[in-house]
Amino acid sequence: MKQNVRKVLLILVICVLIAVIPLLVLNSEFGGSDDAAETVVSSVDPTYQPWAESLITLPGPETESLLFCLEAAIGSGILCFCFGYLAARKKYSTHGGGAQAGQTQASS
Repeated sequence: MKQNVRKVLLILVICVLIAVIPLLVLNSEFGGSDDAAETVVSSVDPTYQPWAESLITLPGPETESLLFCLEAAIGSGILCFCFGYLAARKKYSTHGGGAQAGQTQASS
């Protein structure tokens, strides 16, 4: 049991280091597809004016990246919950061939 705890803690420390070291060592200039699209549009049509603006102004590009990651985590959590729910529903239904269905066939 102690070996498993040590392995889990080691993996957690490695994950934290992988996430933190690039932010401290490297220039944390994050650019996404929105920035690339803005560059291409301005090179194609220099007189283009955007017709929509952001509802809120974020303090920096790191916050935008954080919100994107949070959105991805929430979406994957909902998706995994739905998959788990569907798998459990099929497993424990009386018509799905679960343990209850096997018992009723054996008793007949």
